[in-house]
Amino acid sequence: MGDQVFGSSSDDLRWMRRALALAREAARAGDVPVGAVVVGADGRLLGEGSNRREAEADPTAHAEIVALRAAARALGTWRLEGSTLYATLEPCPMCAGALVAARVRRLVFAARDPKAGAAGSLYNLVEDARLNHRLVVAAGVLADEAGELLRAFFRERRA
Repeated sequence: MGDQVFGSSSDDLRWMRRALALAREAARAGDVPVGAVVVGADGRLLGEGSNRREAEADPTAHAEIVALRAAARALGTWRLEGSTLYATLEPCPMCAGALVAARVRRLVFAARDPKAGAAGSLYNLVEDARLNHRLVVAAGVLADEAGELLRAFFRERRA
């Protein structure tokens, strides 16, 4: 697995904090607290999103998909070459596939998802040499904070 965290750059921390704020918004709306942000090669915010599956009754309304759609609209193209996606949770197979299809350059995520993660935990679609594009991956940026947000959400749901 090609995971790396280089001491987490200040930009990585800044954007992951924004993704965590979006995740908190999702939790307040009753959705699983996951947030995502897409940043262009120039460091400009292109799109952001939080889980909206419950709000939109849409199984594809994962934070990453919402953010990718916003970024593509902002650029006027589906090709997000040179961009970085920040996510509070390791992407699932659907979202990992979308990252590959969109030609995102880099994925930075916080918490691993051993049940559905497709960036190294269960699958590794984002670095699969059989696909036409691979991403650079940095895992574990603010993982403790993201993990606690998820655990608290599910504790409350079970109570």
